[in-house]
Amino acid sequence: MTDFNTAKRRVVHAAQRRVVNPIGRKLPVTMLETIGRRSGLPRRTAVGGRVVDDQFWMVSEHGEHSHYVLNIKANPAVRVRIRGRWRTGTAHLLPSDDPIARLAQLPQLNSSMVRVMGSDLLTIRVDLD
Repeated sequence: MTDFNTAKRRVVHAAQRRVVNPIGRKLPVTMLETIGRRSGLPRRTAVGGRVVDDQFWMVSEHGEHSHYVLNIKANPAVRVRIRGRWRTGTAHLLPSDDPIARLAQLPQLNSSMVRVMGSDLLTIRVDLD
């Protein structure tokens, strides 16, 4: 990863952690809940994506550098809040999927932000129960 991407990831992560996620927790936006790999506590992150045939598809901006991706690697059992309703599921990291092509299939506004802010894109599929 280049120094630019590392710096970009740090700035975006700080903004998301301090601004986006606290606001997202209070608004009816889509949220991903993982279990903290160290704390064992629920961790919620605002995400964008789309449900297709009982699967929730999304793209992580920072791939395996994202804390929620590290949490998924430790425990793939997750919950996703979609339109105000929580659904349980199992998350799968899909490094062989083309994240740019996947973003073209997801909501346009979020996909544009992920492309601009992202440093290491990674597709994630959540098989919903």
